[in-house]
Amino acid sequence: MWSLWNLLLCAALLPFAVTGTQVLSKVGSSVLLVAEGPHGFQVREAIWRSLWPSEELLATSFRGSLETLYHSRFLGRTQLHTNLSLELGPLESGDSGNFSLTMVDTGGQTWSQTLQLKVYGAVPKPTIQVFVAVAGVTQPPNTCQVFLTCWTPNTSDVTYTWQREGPEDFGVQLPSLSTEGQGLHVSLGPGDKDAAYSCIASNPVSLDVATVIPWESCHHEAAPGRASYKDVLLVAAPVSLLLILAGLFWVWHRGPCAGTKKDACADRVAPETETPPV
Repeated sequence: MWSLWNLLLCAALLPFAVTGTQVLSKVGSSVLLVAEGPHGFQVREAIWRSLWPSEELLATSFRGSLETLYHSRFLGRTQLHTNLSLELGPLESGDSGNFSLTMVDTGGQTWSQTLQLKVYGAVPKPTIQVFVAVAGVTQPPNTCQVFLTCWTPNTSDVTYTWQREGPEDFGVQLPSLSTEGQGLHVSLGPGDKDAAYSCIASNPVSLDVATVIPWESCHHEAAPGRASYKDVLLVAAPVSLLLILAGLFWVWHRGPCAGTKKDACADRVAPETETPPV
């Protein structure tokens, strides 16, 4: 009769065959690790183990008796089905790792399979920032050069893709400026006033989308209550020039009396205004 220790030793030393599969899932959900033995394999005993980051016993089946109450980080989160597939959940961010199922048939032959579980967090909604480039002499009139950047906070393994959502080219995927896909450069004209650009942030198990209409940030069509840096310069430059001219005029006007007392200045000016004697 096979014991648990016999089965553990067999799993370590006498595997008949090994298969590897990657399983992807999301934090907070459940995942089913499917048992897949050879066709016609009559299972008598089976054991599920966690191999990495630490080796732990998760569930066993001995002659149809199922057991999951083993001390491990999955205690209370495991369910062994009658077909020997193991369900884990709700999943946590640290549950990624390698898992092994070892089965023994009625003839003593062993079959082992391994699975790699990768657990991802849900991708939060991305944020798009719009930067308007300074118009150069070679830039065509009534156009706007815009740089878009997209990012998501506190995430890893995220891929970014861009799409233009205009009426004529809905869902067209656009090439990005970087290998990570976070930057995009677009040239806009009057016909792009309603064109929307979407950033799709995704990982293998989830995605989220943010959309912006870049034309609203361009200097010649600034949104109400928002002014571009060019609008600020158009106002600030004339005001600064006016203040400089006023200061120069004040200095020139006070020149004759600069650095003298009020009475002395009056004495110098009085003879010019005194009535000559008769």
